[in-house]
Amino acid sequence: MLTLKLITEQTERVIAGLEKKHFTGAKEAIDQVLAVDKQRRDAQQQLDKNLSEAKKMAAQIGALMKQGNKAEAEAIKSSVAQMKDINKQLEDQMNEALDEMNRLLCQIPNIPYDEVPEGREAADNRVVKSNLKECTATDTVGNWDVNPALGIENPLPHWELAKKYNLIDFDLGVKITGAGFPVYIGKGAQLQRALINFFLDEARASGYTEIMPPTVVNAASGYGTGQLPDKEGQMYHCEVDDFYLIPTAEVPVTNIYRDVILDEDKLPIKNCAYTECFRREAGSYGKDVRGLNRLHEFSKIEIVRIDKPEHSKESHKEMLAHVEGLLKKLELPYRILLLCGGDQSFTSAICYDFEVYSEAQGRWLEVSSVSNFDTYQANRLKCRYRRNDTKKTELCHTLNGSALALPRIVAALLENNQTPEGIRIPKALQKYTGFDIID
Repeated sequence: MLTLKLITEQTERVIAGLEKKHFTGAKEAIDQVLAVDKQRRDAQQQLDKNLSEAKKMAAQIGALMKQGNKAEAEAIKSSVAQMKDINKQLEDQMNEALDEMNRLLCQIPNIPYDEVPEGREAADNRVVKSNLKECTATDTVGNWDVNPALGIENPLPHWELAKKYNLIDFDLGVKITGAGFPVYIGKGAQLQRALINFFLDEARASGYTEIMPPTVVNAASGYGTGQLPDKEGQMYHCEVDDFYLIPTAEVPVTNIYRDVILDEDKLPIKNCAYTECFRREAGSYGKDVRGLNRLHEFSKIEIVRIDKPEHSKESHKEMLAHVEGLLKKLELPYRILLLCGGDQSFTSAICYDFEVYSEAQGRWLEVSSVSNFDTYQANRLKCRYRRNDTKKTELCHTLNGSALALPRIVAALLENNQTPEGIRIPKALQKYTGFDIID
C-alpha cells in the first residue's frame, strides 16, 4: 500500500497518479486518509501533552507530601487519575484511527510511474516491441494490424490438436474435477514437463535461486502481496484452516521476506519458482475459456526480485530481457505491451505484458506480466533493507514476472508448429522432450 509519508508529502502527485489509473474518487480517498491521520496526530499531541503534565504533577505530589500538605497532594492525585482515564481514551482514539487508516490505504491502488501511458482500457496499451516489425510511439493494441503469416493451411485450434494427438483430455478433467482442470497425457505431459525444466534451467542460468514454496498460504501472506483483502473471491479458500490456494508463486516467494530487514549487500535478491497456480476466474466465459486459454489450475514459473529503489528499474529491464529471450528460443511470434494506467493491476507501478500469437485462433494470448511494484508490496510486507552508508532502514522494491505461464505457451506451440507430418518441437526444447515432433 502507499506510504503515509508519500501521501502527506506528495499529495497532488498521488492524486494525479490515481486519476491516471482511473481510480474513482481519488481526491476524496486521499482526503479521507489525511483527515484520519490528523485525528491520530491530534490525539497523539494531546496524549504527549498530558503525559508531560502528569510527570510534573507526580513531582509536585512528592514535594507536597514531604511538606506535610497531604490534602493538596491528594487533590493532585485525583487529577492524575482522571488524566489517566482521558489518556486511555486518547490511546483508543489513536488505535481506532490507525485501524481506519489501514483500512482506507488497503482500498487505494499503487500509483503509476511517469512513463506509464494514459489510457482507460486494453486497447490503449502501447505496443513497444515485437519480433514482427519495428514499433513506433503511436503503436497501440487498438491500432495494431500486424499478424504473422505462418502459411499454415486450415490450422486447427489447440483443443482439436490435443484431441487428434491424444495430448490433453479436457473432458476427463471435467469428470475428475470440473471445467478448467485439464488432464495432460503422454507427449502432452512430456511437453509440459519439458517446458517447466527449460524455464527453470534458463532462470538458474540468469542467476535466479530456485525455490520450492508451499502452494497454500495463510491470510497474512495474501495480505502482504495485495491479494487480500477484496480479492479473495478470485482465490480458492480452505475455510476450515483459513488457508488460500496460491494464484501465483509471487505470493509465497515474496512473503519469504515479510517482516525481514535485509543487508544492502544482498540486494538484488533473485528467486524463481515452479508451482501449480489456482484461480477461480469467476465470470469468465466464451472464447476466452476455450481449451487452455483460461484455466482454474495451471503450471507457471515465476521470477521474483527484491531490490533497493535506485536499482529496481534496472532489475525490471533485466527481467523483461529474460522473458523476451525465452520467447525467442521458443521461436514464437510475440509482442511486448506497456500497459496504460487504466489497465494496470491494483498493486503495480509499471507493468509490461508479453503476448504470443495464436495462428488457429487468430488472436494474441497473454503469457507473461512483468511488474515493478515500487514500495507498495514492501510497505505491506514490512520488507526493508539497511543502507551501508547511513545504517538506516528503508523499504525495498519488489518485482515479479511470469517466466513463463505454460497453458497459452502450449496452445501457441501446438497451433503455430502444426504441419502435415505432425507438430514440430522448437530446437531449444528438443533436449527436454526427447523428441522433435508429435505425430
